[in-house]
Amino acid sequence: MAGIRERKKQRTHQALVEAALRLFAEKGYEETTLAEIAAEADVSTRTFFSYFASKEDVLLHDIDSRLERTLALVAGRGPDEALPDLLMRIVRDALAHMAADDSGAEATRTRIRLMTTVPALQARALRLLFSNQLRIARALQESYHGRLSLVEAAAAVGALAGAAKLVIVASVERGDSMEQAVEAALQAAEITVRGLGSLT
Repeated sequence: MAGIRERKKQRTHQALVEAALRLFAEKGYEETTLAEIAAEADVSTRTFFSYFASKEDVLLHDIDSRLERTLALVAGRGPDEALPDLLMRIVRDALAHMAADDSGAEATRTRIRLMTTVPALQARALRLLFSNQLRIARALQESYHGRLSLVEAAAAVGALAGAAKLVIVASVERGDSMEQAVEAALQAAEITVRGLGSLT
């Protein structure tokens, strides 16, 4: 159970994320300053820098934790678990985590919109996407040692992540609810995984 100090840090972290997303939605990403985010969260600018190095980091605050969750699922797979089953378990976990985001559905929509329209965010998100997918592919290859090549693992991860992310963006841009976007992403993942049936 988290101590009082840790819970306070978690609350401050969440307050900064929520404040940033509110301001980004109201004023625009480029127009929002770090000082404004700190003031909105009722903390000092110095406190902001104790949690985040930049505005980009606020939007991408959970990228590392999501990656670690995925790597833990790969590392903990059952000895007889087929790759398609593991991949669907990973997708379901990621989508459930996104749907349960404390910031709410509208905040998630704001994040998606900003990361697909702000050039600096697009570039950073793309770099992280490829880096993280490569780590997951290597983890899969290691987990299925001798049964899955790096090419096969990378192809599987790239196809699955690409399908799910593209469908979420398309759904959000179409005006679907987050529940509809998550359901569509799950359908896209199932279609993709059926095509990966030849792998181990």
